[in-house]
Amino acid sequence: MTLRAVYDLDAYGYDLPGAQIAQVPAEPRDSARLLVWDVKGGAREHHVFREFPDLLNPGDLLALNDTRVLPARLCGHRKGSGGGVEILLLSPLEPDFRRWRALVRPGRRLREGAEVLVGERTLLIEGQEDGGVRLVRVGAGRENVLTFLNRHGRMPLPPYIRAADPLRAREAYQTVFARKNGSAAAPTASLHFTEGVLARIRERGAAVAWTTLHVGLGTFRPVKSRDIREHPIHSEWCEVPEATEAAVRECRARGGRVVASGTTVARTLESMAEEKGLVRAGAMETRLFIYPGFVFRVVDALLTNFHLPRSSLLMLTAAFAHNRGGGEEEAALTALRETYSLAVAEGYRFFSFGDAMFIK
Repeated sequence: MTLRAVYDLDAYGYDLPGAQIAQVPAEPRDSARLLVWDVKGGAREHHVFREFPDLLNPGDLLALNDTRVLPARLCGHRKGSGGGVEILLLSPLEPDFRRWRALVRPGRRLREGAEVLVGERTLLIEGQEDGGVRLVRVGAGRENVLTFLNRHGRMPLPPYIRAADPLRAREAYQTVFARKNGSAAAPTASLHFTEGVLARIRERGAAVAWTTLHVGLGTFRPVKSRDIREHPIHSEWCEVPEATEAAVRECRARGGRVVASGTTVARTLESMAEEKGLVRAGAMETRLFIYPGFVFRVVDALLTNFHLPRSSLLMLTAAFAHNRGGGEEEAALTALRETYSLAVAEGYRFFSFGDAMFIK
């Protein structure tokens, strides 16, 4: 049986010149370019991100992810052999940050019981999960661990970013409203916001609400299954506060749109979706994998960066385009591929430090 294109991993591939992979962020943040795509109408327009507030309507609700990226990449050496080791902390297993899920290199030499010296501290490999994930004991006490990470950790920039200044990255790879520690990657669509842009959004009569999703393996793990429906997505902790539950309800009552800033916000809101486009307050470990066929119940418009080929984030974007445009799922995927081709031809910058797209 022939695999439908929307489920075929190869359908999410595309060619991108290496020069268009952004190595440094736009400066200032809101000078990034913004491709606006009206899916149903078919129009595609070119803007600058500082114009984003003008694209919102009075009564709209912009939902943001307030997670804070930790300097979670640690370099050390294995006790005994002295061999170099790199540990990427993905998500804490306990509220005090004592134990973590992590990726390690070289994985074959870091089995249960191995000890790694980072600075003055010994980290213990306590176990192993599927997909090469290790369970790592870092220390005791949340503030103690945060101090250790701030002293010895580096920002976990994606491997395709090679030119960024590590010191500058501590600020650049963080949103201006980051406040809740826990992410191993930034919610990159929100890197473009400045305090001035947020102020203009409120002046326009749109509201702002907060969600939290601590970005981990579920977001950036590559999809390898030929049939994307077989991809095992890892859990990520997310939360919708009571104030956001109320804000969505009020937005619906006044006829506004719920605008998600980034795929992490979209996944959080849809994980907590209720009937009639509402959300419930609470926290959970979400494994929601959104691909074509998924019906969005909360999100009406999506701000997002340009994603890696064959990534789960590109599949979410395709699903959202289908929801906005109706018709066949394959047609929506084709339209998304055409939009990406336009962005390549127009010289947009791609991936984490790249430009943005607003899908409405």
